[in-house]
Amino acid sequence: MSLLRRSVATLAAAAAVLAATAGCGSGSEGSGGGKTKLSFFSWENEKTMKPLIDAFEKQNPSIDIEFSTAPPVAEYIAALQTRLVSGTAADVFVIAAENKTNLVQGGFVKDLTGKPFMANMSKFNTEAWSVDGKAYGMSISSWSAGILYNKDLLAKAGVTEFPTKWDDFIALCQKLKAAGTTPYHESVAGMPLTFAALVGHENARQGGDVDAQIFAGKKKFGDLWNGPLTTFNQLFTSGVLGKDAVSLKGEQIADEFANGRVAMIPAGPWDVTSLREKAPKMNMVFAGVPTPDGKPFWGGAASPGWAINAKTEHEKEAEAFLTYLGSKEGVTLFNKQTAAMTTTSDVIPVIDKALEPNLQALKDGTFYLPQIAWPRVQDALTTEAVAQLQLMVQGQAKPADVAAALDNRLAQG
Repeated sequence: MSLLRRSVATLAAAAAVLAATAGCGSGSEGSGGGKTKLSFFSWENEKTMKPLIDAFEKQNPSIDIEFSTAPPVAEYIAALQTRLVSGTAADVFVIAAENKTNLVQGGFVKDLTGKPFMANMSKFNTEAWSVDGKAYGMSISSWSAGILYNKDLLAKAGVTEFPTKWDDFIALCQKLKAAGTTPYHESVAGMPLTFAALVGHENARQGGDVDAQIFAGKKKFGDLWNGPLTTFNQLFTSGVLGKDAVSLKGEQIADEFANGRVAMIPAGPWDVTSLREKAPKMNMVFAGVPTPDGKPFWGGAASPGWAINAKTEHEKEAEAFLTYLGSKEGVTLFNKQTAAMTTTSDVIPVIDKALEPNLQALKDGTFYLPQIAWPRVQDALTTEAVAQLQLMVQGQAKPADVAAALDNRLAQG
């Protein structure tokens, strides 16, 4: 039984949730009413994608986009896997770090190498969604995520300069907490962005190729992860965060920040537009994740790409849709909707001033995401890592146990 099929068996419940929330209109349904229905499954929400879909349909009156969505990352991946094995997956869908290998090795996505709409994509983004030199996803932006803080709340606590060292960050959190301000929220329902940045910092400190050595059998996960795990766990052992972090949702955290009830959160470009709408007067600033040696790092990667279902009956229409999404108009509209740092050759993204540090991190190359760095078994390792991190923050596992579990999972293939 393949890895993909094993995952489906355990994630059927998530698919049921999707069916209830998204209408489950996936799959190519052929033509109706003289128009071709092209199904599109995304983890961007309808508010984000509707303007692009409307514009595409206006330019292509013979095509109707049938849109469905599921929240990233685990719920989306589970739902897509279920649809793929049941033959009801959308014509166009998102390919992500967590499922890239499975999608390519399973023959579920078309090779996009050399397609005209790929010409404007950056080399970095295209390589991120390539396997053995062939491109399987069209990615129009990159992202870097750090810590977003309410500058006014920190100023009230007498803090005028954001710390760069981890110990100083913990001290800041405790100072805010003692003053009656909730200092920091972070979810461990998925891969924590702060932790990803800490691992990236350690990887860079060791030369930048530790993941490659792990997968070549020359090093263990503990060589890279034990230090960052111990550092990250201080959020919980120091009392800055509680065990309820395992169930916190990203939207909850953003709302708490927007309402001024928490001073700092991990965040990325996708948070900025909605936070500006909810709290237009907030003085919010991004900073890199503090590290033990005072050299901040960021979580980040090429953004997920759009892929074409290998079994689509509407390849021409799917390519037309990707052509629009990657066009100057489509990219500009996507940037407007998401504040994304787009990387296509013919569009200069308009970004919020708060994102200038994030853009500099992309230019400096000081960003990292474990799932992108892993050359195979991404979804199984991600699931294992999150489960083990949750055990650690609940006091049921030690940092070394987390790394050892990943070694065991990698050995299973």
